[in-house]
Amino acid sequence: MATQYRSQDAPGYGPYSAGGFHDGGTGRERHLLPTGLRAPFETRSWREFGYVLLNLPIGIMLFTYAVTMVSLGAGLLVTFLGVPVLAAALAGCRLFGVLERARARRLLGLEVAEPQPLRTTKPGVLAWTGALLKSGASWRALLYAILHFPWAVFSFSVSLVFWTLGWSLLTYPLWFWVFPMWAGQGGLQLYGDGQHGIYLDNPFEITVTALVGLLFTLATPWIVRALTMVDRVLVHGLLGPSRLSARVVELESDRGVVVDTAAADLRRIERDLHDGAQARLVALAMDLGLAKEKLTEDPQAAARMVDEAHGEVKTALQELRDLARGIHPAVLTDRGLDAALSAVASRCTVPVRVEVDLAERPAAAIEGIAYFTVSELLQNVSKHSGARSASVDVWRVEDRLMLQVEDDGVGDADVSKGSGLAGLAERLDAVDGILIVDSPSGGPTRVTAELPWRR
Repeated sequence: MATQYRSQDAPGYGPYSAGGFHDGGTGRERHLLPTGLRAPFETRSWREFGYVLLNLPIGIMLFTYAVTMVSLGAGLLVTFLGVPVLAAALAGCRLFGVLERARARRLLGLEVAEPQPLRTTKPGVLAWTGALLKSGASWRALLYAILHFPWAVFSFSVSLVFWTLGWSLLTYPLWFWVFPMWAGQGGLQLYGDGQHGIYLDNPFEITVTALVGLLFTLATPWIVRALTMVDRVLVHGLLGPSRLSARVVELESDRGVVVDTAAADLRRIERDLHDGAQARLVALAMDLGLAKEKLTEDPQAAARMVDEAHGEVKTALQELRDLARGIHPAVLTDRGLDAALSAVASRCTVPVRVEVDLAERPAAAIEGIAYFTVSELLQNVSKHSGARSASVDVWRVEDRLMLQVEDDGVGDADVSKGSGLAGLAERLDAVDGILIVDSPSGGPTRVTAELPWRR
């Protein structure tokens, strides 16, 4: 099931749009015309056309500024003024980048994140100048200002010619009378060599001209859209954050998730120890103390108390084993995923088929994450699915470890509802993993997890 969201700032938004209207009951837009026929009248097409028209004046301004400032700075490098002028050129290009991202967001609906901000080790003009010169985002903005100009000339020319030609020919039946009345000729001249001329002046030729204009008019929005795809690539690639900086931000976020998860696990272990085994051991110490006092006075009562304490010891040991298994089971370390997942499946409330097809064992960290992922998914099967059977499959595809847990339950599992699946997805994302949930209403539920394979 796919869910789509529509922004109020998106082109064509409103109770009525070109060739259609919104159904208030379902929230879906119903169109009376097919996409190809309504494209010339859609708000999106006119916004894209406006974006391309603005390309030329903005491209001229950007190119002129960039070439002038860089040339001036390069020429002044023999003096102390060259470096500040180059820094000012880069700062201006970064400012133009802000405006270009805003223009692309407003007219193209393209969301581009801000590039990495300047980082200075100390305050002052010299530190700011050095940060500008060392910033890759600044040089990419300069490159955008230079590359954008020739593309702006081309896209402006093509789009304006096609748009003007299409609408002019389409509306030719409305204005062809201008030629016989004011130009002294029958209609639009198609060919002329000084002695002979061909004019579009009879009803058939006028109709054909309008049909040709209709074809141009219908095709022009798609041509303009193809041109703006190049603009999208330029803005996203040169004015947005680099892949490296985006990766750094992602890793910082993942590190925070890992730290929070580790802290939550420590709190859970402390709580389980305090409320479980620790409380039993305290009670056991008290019982043994009372038994010691009664040993001489009432040996039989002391023996009963020691017997009860022996039972408490067994219970505490079982709780400690369960707690240790929740931290990292010994069977996983000794025998690998196959045996560990089989042990988890045996504790599930429904029959579970386990199939592990691995020629070698992954890294211990990845193996542990895979174990706890399957363990939590099987707990969900036991508690929420209402299933009669389940299966666990583990295999390797190139450099990815694949896990799949499937059950024949009621379905409706959803990561976006903030359940345990959401936390599991965050944990997998912290190690470059992926969680995919396919759970239609009525079942079956299939949860697939991908983890990086590390030896």
